[in-house]
Amino acid sequence: MFDNLQINIPGGLDFDIPKMIKVKQNFEDHKIEDVALAVKNEILKPEITQTIKSGASIAIGVGSRGVANIDIAVKSLVSSLKELGAVPFIFPAMGSHGGGTVENQTALLAGYGVTEDKVGAEVRATMETVVPVVLEDGTKVHMDKFAYEADGVILINRVKPHTNFRGAIESGIVKMMTIGMGKINGASELHGSYPMSNFGTALPNAAKHLLEKINFLFGVGLVEDAYDHTAIVEAIPANQLFDKEANLQAMAKKLMGKICFDQIDVLVIDEIGKEISGGGCDPNITGNKNEPGFEKPNVSKIVLLDLTDKTKGNATGFAAADVITKKLFDKIDFPTTYANVVASSKLEGGKIPIPMKDGDQAVRLALKTLNGIDPIKARVVRIKNTLKLAEIYVSEAMLKDVDENSMLEAITAPSEMSFNSSQF
Repeated sequence: MFDNLQINIPGGLDFDIPKMIKVKQNFEDHKIEDVALAVKNEILKPEITQTIKSGASIAIGVGSRGVANIDIAVKSLVSSLKELGAVPFIFPAMGSHGGGTVENQTALLAGYGVTEDKVGAEVRATMETVVPVVLEDGTKVHMDKFAYEADGVILINRVKPHTNFRGAIESGIVKMMTIGMGKINGASELHGSYPMSNFGTALPNAAKHLLEKINFLFGVGLVEDAYDHTAIVEAIPANQLFDKEANLQAMAKKLMGKICFDQIDVLVIDEIGKEISGGGCDPNITGNKNEPGFEKPNVSKIVLLDLTDKTKGNATGFAAADVITKKLFDKIDFPTTYANVVASSKLEGGKIPIPMKDGDQAVRLALKTLNGIDPIKARVVRIKNTLKLAEIYVSEAMLKDVDENSMLEAITAPSEMSFNSSQF
């Protein structure tokens, strides 16, 4: 489709582009060396162990994000529960991800190392749900049937800033309880009932009512630092969920990585994927001038070069770009992507940016269409993805900013760069 794409561009795309410099971003490192032990120690807290009864069937909800050390954490959680006499099993708690099918959601878990052989517990996947709660406005809160029928439920998830809304509680245990555990039916119901901007209050409200009807034992919250390391592990009993998760959320915002520039003309992202962020690429990192609370950095044009292998063609988030490559477009699984987009009720997430035949052409088009900016003087940033931010590339025009920021260190001289090959 795009092999012979000819666009009438006055002056063409044959012009000098900025040389690029590799830059190290120095963040605080809070890595937990033994994640398995950290999980076990949390389960051994008296307020947690007292929730476990010998012989109890316990459903452990696991999601579809690329959570650091999730396989290690789940395995340790399973073994700790078994030592206390429980009979745990795993269920996917990931809403509409994987196109909302049993096969795909099971495959997603397997891709993260969460299988019976590796974590020591059976994986039970279904799209069938029950409705334990109907909210005051008629909204149904769905729940995985296997989890509902178990003697108790535990959810393990990364706590982090959400990609589309702001609140004391954003992405974490509460969201997994109300959206993820509800499968595609529950995700569609809640997204269809409330605008995303209201999720900061709507999801805790749904969770509060759900907690009154189900036997939720505790959540295991995982917080990562800017290097994608597990930095905090905390088991939270049901009666402390909202306060404790809000505290973890505040810590996650403090520890997460960032691009240390407020103004960027062209942001080039090598890859996006659902395991990186719910939005493919995280607007907490890239900014989103159309969403309140996501104003920084101020980015004029975004170029996306590729999809990750682990995202399995789910290109959710690609609509945030201005330009993409043919390579990325050819990898898109549209049914899976659209299932995610439709479940969120944000159809604009399925709009296709302008595709160009390769990375160099895509970046040149973005530079060409900057208003009033000489391409050679443009502020260009290139990142691998929105999780890997320790090393990035910036254009020569940003060297002064690098020199003046103690968090930044230039590690190469300016040089010409091809955007058709990986630099990371």
